[in-house]
Amino acid sequence: MNRRPSRVLAFALTAGVLVSASACSGVQGVEPTNERPTASPAAPSSPAASATFSLTVTQARDALLGPAELGERWSATQGGATWRDGLLKGRTDVPDCQRLLDGLYAEDLLGRPKGPGAVVGLDESDTQAQLRYQVAAYGAPAEVDAKMAWLRTLPEKCAEFTSTDVRGVRQTVRVRPAALPGVGDAREGLRMTVSAEGDLYGETPTLTLDFAAVRVGDRAVSLTNGGLGGAEGDFTAQAVQLGTQRLHDVLANRPPAPRPTDRPSDRPSAGAGAEQG
Repeated sequence: MNRRPSRVLAFALTAGVLVSASACSGVQGVEPTNERPTASPAAPSSPAASATFSLTVTQARDALLGPAELGERWSATQGGATWRDGLLKGRTDVPDCQRLLDGLYAEDLLGRPKGPGAVVGLDESDTQAQLRYQVAAYGAPAEVDAKMAWLRTLPEKCAEFTSTDVRGVRQTVRVRPAALPGVGDAREGLRMTVSAEGDLYGETPTLTLDFAAVRVGDRAVSLTNGGLGGAEGDFTAQAVQLGTQRLHDVLANRPPAPRPTDRPSDRPSAGAGAEQG
């Protein structure tokens, strides 16, 4: 399969666009979220304050997924995707849709974590997708549920809208619900596509991006998965299923299941970019 068009499009979309340092932060391997320069929670003011959190940085790191859970096509990230500034940094006159774009770009759709957390970035070799996976402690469970309730309204409020990127190019954005495994205390999933007007190298650049979040008490796992080559929904579901179980194991002081060394198949049954309902 020829990967050149996706790579060329990713490069072309950043022509004349300054790729921000924040776009690359938080995806270079594993790191605690309270060390990220953007979208990071405030550090606890004292040891007494930190003791109130129901998750430690060590637990958050232990609960992260690695490439082995998803298959041989995945590896530690080589850096933030260039399409972030090219397609996610858009402007629209619809407030809820603007909030969606801003939250995806800033990587804080669930809000800023109130406690410790950790994040990892992974790259996929076939479709050139990137997966950003975070485990963090938030406020009361009701705060996370309120964010999820808002996310649930977006397939109707933002089913299709127009945004303008930093170069003034108009984009068509579509938002659909995405099915997730029935894990955790609450969960929500979205699939968004961003199609730029115009034609580059014989292709219309289209970003397909999954967002998924699962609440476990006042903690949550959240992820984005996708890129210009599509988003394979089965990988999103797999990360949600395995990641939530891993967090449960860590919180229960059970050793997480050993990371697999060989998977019978690393290709999900659904094709890249397939819609989930």
